[in-house]
Amino acid sequence: MDAAPFPKADGLHRWFPEGWRDHELLDCGAGSKLERFGDLVLIRPEPRAIWDRGMTESDWRRISAAEFVPTGRTKGHWEPHQSVPDNWEIRYPLTDTQHLHFSLEMTRFKHVGLFPEQAANWRWMANRLGPGKSVLNLFAYTGGASLAARATGADVTHVDAIKQVVTWTRMNMELSGLDGIRWCVEDAMRFVERELRRGNQYDLIVMDPPAWGLGPKGEKWKLEEQIGRLIRASAGLVAQGGAVIMNTYSSLSPSSLENFWRAALPDAAIEAGELCLRSGAGQVLPTGSLVRVTRA
Repeated sequence: MDAAPFPKADGLHRWFPEGWRDHELLDCGAGSKLERFGDLVLIRPEPRAIWDRGMTESDWRRISAAEFVPTGRTKGHWEPHQSVPDNWEIRYPLTDTQHLHFSLEMTRFKHVGLFPEQAANWRWMANRLGPGKSVLNLFAYTGGASLAARATGADVTHVDAIKQVVTWTRMNMELSGLDGIRWCVEDAMRFVERELRRGNQYDLIVMDPPAWGLGPKGEKWKLEEQIGRLIRASAGLVAQGGAVIMNTYSSLSPSSLENFWRAALPDAAIEAGELCLRSGAGQVLPTGSLVRVTRA
């Protein structure tokens, strides 16, 4: 009896950023990653990198400027291996004539103010936006997506619950030679539900909800408990022919995100997969789950 053939897989996407000159994933493995941001090479924890390093640990330490050492679940400190600045600037070529500029610093949460894999979304946005289009960026952090959208001439609303992060984004906007972004320091869920009551809609909604956190008034957020409510409400803000980019750095799989959005917008076209980085040693590092949803 012949073995039954494997069913054809419909395939999840893997998206990689293109065009970076000021960022490079040099190596990853053993629970860490070695990255270059401009002239600085940093070592940071990376739970997804469970394979072996491509380079030796001594090589990592030799070429790195600093290493993040966790001291708790979400916090830690940086151990410098050489002199490091308090902050520095890098840029990303969105187009041949438009560069996005980012001020970076080594925070006590291991982040530096940028998720470079998101550049795969920035260029996708740049190809479909322009003057007259409206964009809502939720859980917007330091605003890479807000800058990319504004650079096309689109009207951009940037929502984040942390005032200091919004101030950081404003600095990035000014460094990039842009202006006119609308700032909202507010709980994203509250903002979405108010916009829904007002009947407002957007041509593009970008969201990167955290796995957990607190809002500006102590609102507790846990993604697995809130994601259904967030998606159902956000679906009502998507204009006809509009789109959603949703990225999560959590345990939620791309297929889980797709299922939520297919229930919320049954007629939408949905692409699901992972945002990834490819290292100089050849490894593929999955960084988060991503769906792109286009409303019919």
